[in-house]
Amino acid sequence: MYAVDFDQPPVVRITADDPGSLAPGRWPMTIPAVAQLVAEGLDLPKGVTFLVGENGSGKSTLVEAVAMAYGLSPEGGSRQGMHTTRATESPLGGALRLQRGLGAPRWGFFLRAETMHGWYTYFEQTASGLPSGRPPGPSYHEMSHGESFLEVLETRFDAPGFYCLDEPEAALSFSSTLGLIARLADVVAQRGQVLCATHSPVLAAMPGATILEVGDWGLRRTTWEELELVQHWRAYLDDPRRYLRHVLE
Repeated sequence: MYAVDFDQPPVVRITADDPGSLAPGRWPMTIPAVAQLVAEGLDLPKGVTFLVGENGSGKSTLVEAVAMAYGLSPEGGSRQGMHTTRATESPLGGALRLQRGLGAPRWGFFLRAETMHGWYTYFEQTASGLPSGRPPGPSYHEMSHGESFLEVLETRFDAPGFYCLDEPEAALSFSSTLGLIARLADVVAQRGQVLCATHSPVLAAMPGATILEVGDWGLRRTTWEELELVQHWRAYLDDPRRYLRHVLE
């Protein structure tokens, strides 16, 4: 008799359940990372996984699609809310299948930097029950951009579950980014799982995290020290003129 492992993360593996819905040679299959995921699938480890890469490399497309496959709105929020304004997401989310962990929690939240302003309005309207009403407690719209992000992290990332984040550092200072790392560590301690797209070398340095570098090669596992992002930041901070002379001359 085989023992059943109930100590599994919310998402164990990502595969393409309906690859035929994705036309070869057309976006998003023209993105190497997407093509690799569809062809090979991806095992998602416990804890925090960072997707790091240049703009256009596909990291946000992947996070968005996985969030949708988990049942989250592509514009952000939890499994209970389906806030939407204009559908711009790729068909990838509808083609993916997630292997769920046995006994894992079902709660989830998608924090997406570029659409959180709209989610704040949606949350206030549904919490108050009135189109122009104000919910009990703090109003996200009355906070600064960074303060509102931190409030979401404190109030929504407070239970075991699956958390997707798309460039959360966009609203955060250096010290607030360190605070985000502490919050993600709390999530992991509660058996939560995180998939995060980021440009931040500070965030990607989180101890124990898995790093997948996204680029023309597709997806590859790497270390913080080997990231092109880290190497460029180190060289820039050591001598900014080496970079700036190429863009200012």
